[in-house]
Amino acid sequence: MKIAVCIKQVPTREWQPRLNDDKTWVRDQDVSYEMNEPDAYALEEALRLREKHGGEVVVCSAGPARVQQVIREALARGADRALHVEDDSLAAADAFTAATALTAAMAEQKFDLILTGLQSDDQGHAQFGPVLAEKLSIPHSTIIMEVNVDGQSLKVKRELEGGWFQYVTMPLPALLTIQSGINQLRYATLKGIMAAKKKEIAKVAAPGGLAARQKIVSLYAPQKAKQTVMITGSAADAARELVKRLREEARVL
Repeated sequence: MKIAVCIKQVPTREWQPRLNDDKTWVRDQDVSYEMNEPDAYALEEALRLREKHGGEVVVCSAGPARVQQVIREALARGADRALHVEDDSLAAADAFTAATALTAAMAEQKFDLILTGLQSDDQGHAQFGPVLAEKLSIPHSTIIMEVNVDGQSLKVKRELEGGWFQYVTMPLPALLTIQSGINQLRYATLKGIMAAKKKEIAKVAAPGGLAARQKIVSLYAPQKAKQTVMITGSAADAARELVKRLREEARVL
């Protein structure tokens, strides 16, 4: 199988965000980056499918030169080669723009299966995978918890709400968005890190005419605040008032 895994470089979760001067994104100079966690699970699932069915795993990413940090990490974990659509304008691209940037380069590769993380840790739109699938004119399924390949078809397990699951059979080629926790992640070994230095990273120029479909007008850090409310009266009256506030104000009942 020829499997593609789309990965994204995102700010580390432990990092305290600092906004840029116009309050539209984070200050790039102060950011520490890592691989998007849902994408790491997609990569692991691809590696397991390769071990079971043979073939190769190709990592695909779009963004500025710094994205090679997570590309090298993916190669060290076991991916065979990488495809990087390099352009500084894609640093904070929306899902539609990022998918458009990768479409032409990925279409030429004719992948049997494309895996992405369910969503990104920074923007969290969960739109990239479905948009990419539509642009490539291939079927897709989301929130995947199990993948089984049988010849030229897939049987996947989707996570639904309320503890329910759905089983879907679909043809190849296809795109799946992988839910975190589908597997146990592996980490790069010293041997893998050394081998990654010799693996190919094919750089591809971004297509012309890229135009963002989404504009971030303003960002702000959430303000932490707490307020103590004293409820007076008898125990019975206080209990009734507490239940009322929990139901109507806190909305936890």
